[in-house]
Amino acid sequence: MSVAAVAVVLLSLDGCRKAATAESAPRTLVVTSADIQQGTEIPKQFTCDGEGVSPALGWDQPPAGTRSMVVIVSDPDAPSGTFIHWVIYNLSAETRGLARGVVAKEMLPDGSRQGVNSGDKVGYYGPCPPGHSQHRYFFTVYALDQVLALPSGADESQVSKAMHGHVLAQGQLMGKYGR
Repeated sequence: MSVAAVAVVLLSLDGCRKAATAESAPRTLVVTSADIQQGTEIPKQFTCDGEGVSPALGWDQPPAGTRSMVVIVSDPDAPSGTFIHWVIYNLSAETRGLARGVVAKEMLPDGSRQGVNSGDKVGYYGPCPPGHSQHRYFFTVYALDQVLALPSGADESQVSKAMHGHVLAQGQLMGKYGR
């Protein structure tokens, strides 16, 4: 066999190895809410101008192999960079949603944990854009192949780092709010 033929075989084998070990693209989860419709205005009660309670969220069946769920709510339009409004993780794989008004505790009765938002508080922080601007709020749900080995009160960067390489599916719902 010529040197060129050996090189082609080795490159082919290397490509097969890479394809076999590369993480496949996550499946899409459908995220819904009885309180917020995709792309529309978030009702005042879920903001700092109202009661500031978390809205109800729901999602469809995650893929086989899911061990836990994560919800992160973010505002990429904040003037100082993305503002994190909610981090909740280690939800059971059987969970299909969150009720309206999740209490602001680090550890919830079902064993899930809430992290620290960008306001340096545990739990949901309602939309509260400065001035008269309208912002977008992304309610993103992730299905993971593991339970995260993080203590209660972790922040979004810690949760995102721990999730890396373990996302089986994800989906999001976007609402808007302006004052």
